[in-house]
Amino acid sequence: MAYWLMKSEPDELSIHDLEKLGKARWDGVRNYQARNFLSAMAVGDEFFFYHSSCPEPGIAGVGTIIEAAYPDPTALEPDSHYFDAKATLEKNPWSAIDVAHGQTFAKVLGLGYLKQQTALAELPLVQKGSRLSVMPVTAEQWTAVMGLR
Repeated sequence: MAYWLMKSEPDELSIHDLEKLGKARWDGVRNYQARNFLSAMAVGDEFFFYHSSCPEPGIAGVGTIIEAAYPDPTALEPDSHYFDAKATLEKNPWSAIDVAHGQTFAKVLGLGYLKQQTALAELPLVQKGSRLSVMPVTAEQWTAVMGLR
């Protein structure tokens, strides 16, 4: 099993939304490196659900990958914010995955708090310039974060 961190703006999909829905499609990733990470995910992998671009950014809970990467249908939808005019049914460069709710943390583990944790110094999220919406997490980093909740 591998571990990941995935960012979502809560007004688009929050951990609370995922908790209510039970499962959802994770789509709209439009960065090639982040897309490659999505493609590397396997059913059963777990991820930290990170709320971004909001008043309280941070890790809000945990989810599980329930379907491996497949072509992102939003790339083909002209009305979608994630539409890609170059994508076709035969050649769609973007990936989506299906995820399920795992747990919602009692409190969001804020970015400032995460940056203070020496065990997380190498976590890409806390390093300057890290803008990826999908990133790997080591088993040690996973354990450290789970110990903070």
